[in-house]
Amino acid sequence: MSGLLVLAATPIGDPRDAAPRLAAELASADVVAAEDTRRMRRLCADLGVSPAGRVVSFHEHNESGRAADLVAEMVAGARVLVVTDAGMPSVSDPGYRLVAAAVDAGVRVTAVPGPSAVLTALAVSGLPVDRFCFEGFLPRKEGERARALAGLADEHRTMVFFEAPHRLARMLATAAEVLGPDRPAAVCRELTKTYEEVRRGGLAELADWAQEHARGEITVVVAGRRGPVGTVEDAVPEVLARVAAGERLKDVCADVAGRTGLVKRALYDAAVAARAG
Repeated sequence: MSGLLVLAATPIGDPRDAAPRLAAELASADVVAAEDTRRMRRLCADLGVSPAGRVVSFHEHNESGRAADLVAEMVAGARVLVVTDAGMPSVSDPGYRLVAAAVDAGVRVTAVPGPSAVLTALAVSGLPVDRFCFEGFLPRKEGERARALAGLADEHRTMVFFEAPHRLARMLATAAEVLGPDRPAAVCRELTKTYEEVRRGGLAELADWAQEHARGEITVVVAGRRGPVGTVEDAVPEVLARVAAGERLKDVCADVAGRTGLVKRALYDAAVAARAG
């Protein structure tokens, strides 16, 4: 019988946030693949559990090479548990390559849900959370970072980023230049920890604040652009081109409306009229 791959979320700060199933999985897995084995053992101590299986390191530098061995063990029937330092494996953490390899090999993949810095920051940001996108870490180089942000200038969804404390001020300053100094944002640091802090304001204001106060684990939430991008008439050629390439009109209209803020029904009607004409 084929084994199982379990992706388990770990606390982002307070160990009391661990899901009850996490301790059970740590105690029963044949192999525990941990981003940092020392942190994993500290977490085990906090949870009062001892791993019964073999513990191996599994981080960004060895994921590609180790994935094949872990998949082979799962195909042979092993239960492999993946834990990273904080949050859900594969979300800006090791795990994606292993999941893809396991899926290709026909191994079942499941997860132990739990704490997430992305969702926690969204919830406390005070910004719209009905629609959002996760952008992870922006490029380190200034020019590449500016270009990445320019590509998000027309994004209407609330955006979530991770950032290192020593780069936070520069990241916010670049965002202020590209997206506007008054674009609403929130800097969430040390979430669920003793010195948790959420600072809200415009991007330029937050960039000034971050010069002296950027410490700990950082998650940045930035409001999306307000108001539609362009007009329905401007968007119709793209809609028709994608439909001609084989996409469904309804699906294309939903995608373009979600990206631009235009009304989906208006896009649909305009595209139908343009095709009829």
